[in-house]
Amino acid sequence: MKTTELEHRGTATIGSAYYPTLVAVFTGLVLISNVAATKGVAFGPLLTDGGFIVFPLTYVIGDVLSEVYGFKAARRAVIIGFSMQALAVLVLWATVRLPAAPDYANQDALATTVESITGLAVAGLAGFLVGQLVNAWVVVRIKQRTKERHLWARLLGSTVVGQFSDTLVFCAIAAPIIGFGNMGSFAVYAALGWIYKTAVEAAVLPVTYRVIAFIKRREPTYQPAV
Repeated sequence: MKTTELEHRGTATIGSAYYPTLVAVFTGLVLISNVAATKGVAFGPLLTDGGFIVFPLTYVIGDVLSEVYGFKAARRAVIIGFSMQALAVLVLWATVRLPAAPDYANQDALATTVESITGLAVAGLAGFLVGQLVNAWVVVRIKQRTKERHLWARLLGSTVVGQFSDTLVFCAIAAPIIGFGNMGSFAVYAALGWIYKTAVEAAVLPVTYRVIAFIKRREPTYQPAV
């Protein structure tokens, strides 16, 4: 077997239409969730933020990227998402500082919103970078041992570790910004976030299985790990 074939065994190259589509959806979800996270949300004693609606789906796509394309390709997607979120913050700050039109009455509200988004973006970027890279690394490391078997172990194992890393880093920075400043609120916020996001990814595991199988079948360069 040629060296290049060995290098790509168990992964596909990123030249097809599927990889950029997944990266585009991944980046969009990151941007949406970080804006939604500016609002703290309380369901009785349970504390979270608006990002809970879509953020867990970024880990589903991260798992697909890691499983099909490997760690380097998943890392590239994380860096793209990271860069677009940073660009969004820079554009928002530039917008705040541009001269307002004479009849524009929302300058103070915009400045307050952008300040919140910036703080949460920093938290989101830090958590996202750590969590997604850990998630991708765990998927790939387990796959090196299990090959094409036990996909559920790769997906769930990476979720537990990656979501814990992400949630801990994000909540440590974001909790005071959202208004969960005391230790009790922080503990509830962090624990609920980790449990919820892990549960969501576990619940959609059948969908993740189907997406991975679909892409593996249609990626002409994918070669199963043996």
